[in-house]
Amino acid sequence: MKNRGAGGTAGGVGHFFLGAALAALGMYLFLDRISVMSNLSSTWAGHLGLLLLPLGLGLALLFFSARSILGWVLTIGSVGTVFVGIVTNLTLFFVPTNFFRTTAMIALLFIGLVMMARSLRDLSGTSRA
Repeated sequence: MKNRGAGGTAGGVGHFFLGAALAALGMYLFLDRISVMSNLSSTWAGHLGLLLLPLGLGLALLFFSARSILGWVLTIGSVGTVFVGIVTNLTLFFVPTNFFRTTAMIALLFIGLVMMARSLRDLSGTSRA
């Protein structure tokens, strides 16, 4: 049985992990420059708390009978709506940085992804058919 590399091909495992490290470093540097803020007081004019009423009713129905379809719909719908309300009120800012650092972040990310993709190719020159 032949030794196989990344993805079961004769590609390079070293290239795959080096590419993964470069992509991870580029993604870390890029995400490190993003600032996240929230303004939950403006969520549906501050009425996000009203969703606790159907949530409480849904939980009460589930405690009474775990097979209550209405209880599951109210609970999952309320939790989903609260989650969507919180996520939609997040504000993302890209912290100002110079052109060289931004280019380096993006280059590291894409070079790493390309190295990972190339390592999955069969480099032996023969097909596996």
